Amino acid sequence: MLSTFSGIEMGKRSLVAHTQALYTTGHNLSNVATEGYSRQRVSLAPFDPIYYPGLNRAELPGQIGQGVSAERIERIRDVLLDGRIVAKANDQGYWSARDKYILMVEQLYNEPSEYSVRTQLDRFWESWQELSVFPNESAARKAVLQRGEALLDGIRDRFRSLSQIRDTIEQDVSGTVRRINSLLGDIADLNEQIVKVEASGDGPNDLLDRRDLLVKKLSGLINITVDNRDPDEFLIHTGGRQLIQGRNVHELSAYPDPLNDGYAEVRWAGSDEAVQLEGGRLAALVELRDVDVRGEIQNLDMMTINFIDLVNEIHRSAYGANGDTGVDFFTEYPFVNNVLGNYDRDGDGAFDSTYLFRITGANPLDAEEQIGLAGTLTLSGPTGDRTIDYFPTDTVGDLVSRINNSGAEVVARLDRSGRLMLKGTPAEQTANPEFVIRRIEDSGQFLVGYAGLLIESGPEGAYSWDRADAVLSLRGGELDYAVAPLSHPAGWIRINPAVQRDPGAIAAGFGENGRPALAGDGRAALAIANLRNAPVMIGRLTGFDEFFSDLVADIGLRGEIAQRALETEDLIMKELQDMRSSISGVNIDEELTQMIKFQYGYTAASRFISEINDMLDTIINRMGV
Repeated sequence: MLSTFSGIEMGKRSLVAHTQALYTTGHNLSNVATEGYSRQRVSLAPFDPIYYPGLNRAELPGQIGQGVSAERIERIRDVLLDGRIVAKANDQGYWSARDKYILMVEQLYNEPSEYSVRTQLDRFWESWQELSVFPNESAARKAVLQRGEALLDGIRDRFRSLSQIRDTIEQDVSGTVRRINSLLGDIADLNEQIVKVEASGDGPNDLLDRRDLLVKKLSGLINITVDNRDPDEFLIHTGGRQLIQGRNVHELSAYPDPLNDGYAEVRWAGSDEAVQLEGGRLAALVELRDVDVRGEIQNLDMMTINFIDLVNEIHRSAYGANGDTGVDFFTEYPFVNNVLGNYDRDGDGAFDSTYLFRITGANPLDAEEQIGLAGTLTLSGPTGDRTIDYFPTDTVGDLVSRINNSGAEVVARLDRSGRLMLKGTPAEQTANPEFVIRRIEDSGQFLVGYAGLLIESGPEGAYSWDRADAVLSLRGGELDYAVAPLSHPAGWIRINPAVQRDPGAIAAGFGENGRPALAGDGRAALAIANLRNAPVMIGRLTGFDEFFSDLVADIGLRGEIAQRALETEDLIMKELQDMRSSISGVNIDEELTQMIKFQYGYTAASRFISEINDMLDTIINRMGV
């Protein structure tokens, strides 16, 4: 039954509802600059009428309303748009990290310039060219030493700079892992609070905004998928594994990997299982550290060790002004001290591997001569062995080219005497050692009788690095070979102290029949100078000039790709954020309009209560007088 004081109650409901609406508007205005905040609206609805159909009721012309009530305070959100923003934050985080560090590497190369490694190398070749013209002058030998020292300083400086960039990325990886774990903990805490608030019947709008913001930031760091179909258990996955399940968190850890120079591998905490990284800042950092910058260091090491080996090969066979021969121009540091390259890889005290960098056949070959043989070569590759077929009509040069283009981690060339030379290249997989030839096999006779490298055809005569004394399968151990170098030759390359003490030890000419070179013989110096343009195979590239051209072009292209991709991602993200702001952002003019509307509603409700109060005063205090 309609109460005498129902009008007061109706006015009170209106005051409360409009007061709540004003408070919400004030809350929106207060958070106009808050990151991730979504504007809120009070949903007003008529309060339940006094009488429902089918129940006893007074004879009245219709239902009697009882005013207004604030049903809920809702966030203005577009769920699909939010999902796109989270996904795009992953791409933006990936390219942002790549653009930053690739730019650092680009600036390091500083090509072309007067002080670049390539310029210093050109001057080094020129000094040998000059020595070949004036082999009797000490000034020419001193110029070789000085320019050699300048070149080595440039190589070592570039190695240190690249290593510093890689160390910086390593610190960024560890910091990003800590940041991810911190975000996971914060999201889990919010999940717990949200469940409690919703259980009490309230709407945790601000907590949901905070969680959405943290999820977006997390997506910028690591690839994630979000599952919130179950309101009581908010789920986040990455790489097929759960990061968050309600209040439960599965954290990441950065575990030092001894096979990767001690740099950290991202694993699941408390497990040996690696995290599958496919996007976000963390994936970009790991890729930059272990692929891009590691690849640049490997390229520099590859150039350096081939440079050392080629110069020493000629210098060792020539004579200095002091009559000495067999002297290396550069000091070489082998990975193992064993002359056969034997190494204890598993640390059990017994040799179990052979680490060879270079193997040279015994027989001189002609690059233009047809082989006249058929068979299949098997060489070690990045993830398995690579096979190279050869046929009777192939020339030696054809097969050498086919080896170099096969994708194997072994390259081939003919040395000054025409002998076939095989060299190990940097290993793509960190589990494999650098500059180590791991397998050589020939089903036919090219590497056996023709090139004079292997003793026997087939698997029985194959060279394999995973056993000790493997050199004995190489022509009875009679071949010219070199043990694998110490890690990162770009960091330790030095001129032989004996040459530094006595510039007369610098070899300029070749002897004849075991006798020292004549006074005016500059053939050895010329041979070293000609290495500048000779097809010496620096990895899969023909020579030094091609190596530097490819190096600069490659890093420039990667930098351009990263810059363009980041610009694209930034534009897409800006467009999405603008769309979100138009839907969920706080518009001051709109909020002020809402505030005026609710203020008038509050004033009207107050006036209504005053009128009801006057009516009741008339009935109670004035009737019956």
